[in-house]
Amino acid sequence: MIPRYTRPEIGAVWTDEAKLESWRQVEVACAEETEGPTESDLEAIRAATFTVEAVLEREKVTDHDVAAFVDVLAASAGEPGRWIHYGLTSSDVLDTALALQLRKAGEIVVRGARGYRDALAEQARAHVDTVCVGRTHGVHAEPTTFGVKLAGFAFEADRNLRRLEQAFDQAAVGAISGAVGTYSATSPEFEARVLARLGIRREDASTQVVPRDRHAELLQAISLAGAGLERFATEIRHLQRTEVREVEEPFRAGAQKGSSAMPHKRNPITSERITGLARVLRGYAQAGVEDVALWHERDISHSGAERVILPDATIALDYMYALATRLASGMVVHPERMRANLDITYGALFSQRVLLALVAAGRSRDEAYRITQEHAQRAWDSHTPLRDLLEAEPGLGLDLDAIFDLGHYTRFAGEIVGRLDGLR
Repeated sequence: MIPRYTRPEIGAVWTDEAKLESWRQVEVACAEETEGPTESDLEAIRAATFTVEAVLEREKVTDHDVAAFVDVLAASAGEPGRWIHYGLTSSDVLDTALALQLRKAGEIVVRGARGYRDALAEQARAHVDTVCVGRTHGVHAEPTTFGVKLAGFAFEADRNLRRLEQAFDQAAVGAISGAVGTYSATSPEFEARVLARLGIRREDASTQVVPRDRHAELLQAISLAGAGLERFATEIRHLQRTEVREVEEPFRAGAQKGSSAMPHKRNPITSERITGLARVLRGYAQAGVEDVALWHERDISHSGAERVILPDATIALDYMYALATRLASGMVVHPERMRANLDITYGALFSQRVLLALVAAGRSRDEAYRITQEHAQRAWDSHTPLRDLLEAEPGLGLDLDAIFDLGHYTRFAGEIVGRLDGLR
């Protein structure tokens, strides 16, 4: 991932240095459980070092990154280095080390997912009674509250949090099972001891690699979490339009510039950035699915893609969560504009209340619908309040105070938003 979108903590998980260090941890754990090395040998192996530069230089000769790493590490250990990589195949190291990196990345991403969810929940509670219009197809539907709207995003964020927890957990498994997964040079007991040292679970049948459906599941969960962030970002982008202006992104007045040419602009750039990166995550998820089908016990067609998509996907999602949390916490809400927008259809959005009242008064549904639709359209088209049009026809026998009471739409808002208290 480019530096612009890489936050330091998760970026450190995916450096070349960090990758090779995870390889070293696996090699050392295996040596410690191998029968043969003396304690003196193990001390030398534990003290063995590498540099990224030395490994890259050696790879020019071996044309094999793990072999180059083993050569460098073994040379650093001296004669005891012969026990490094003893009985192992490359994927034993690569996949087990990848599990260690995914576990670290998962801790960071899940923390960000929880912070985003909690920020939405806090704002939902703050705006439980902030009345606004609900929209379907982009058109005014019925009144709701901004708190109810945000509660929906918060519950979605919680579902994505749970999916990410599960996806990272199931992907962080290791395998020390040898060339085609038969333990021909080791044993299941050896694998169990090594993985216990590393604190990860085993893959039950690893062939030579950990099956890639696990990584595909993780990338799907990341993609879905990105889609949830995009949905929230899209909502903010729509609400920030000049014609709507019910919500705005936080803006640093006096410092931030919305446009290089038009000083008046305050653009939803954070939301748009989230939207763009969500598209990238969906592409990574597709690549992850295509990595599942490997030839027989193993090929490396997945390897080149994973070197890009796993670091980039976790780094991008971490960055997106940071943006979305800042957006959720700092968004500027305009309740007065929300109330003003409720009136731009001249009360037509109360049409269902009128329809139901007419049916309850004895009209057939078709007749009630026709009467209501006619008056609602006339209100909108003539800029005449719907209530005034209905008052002009006393024969309808309607309780207009009850029909046009906003409280009817918001009376369960507290109960809906209160369900957030069940989140953990």
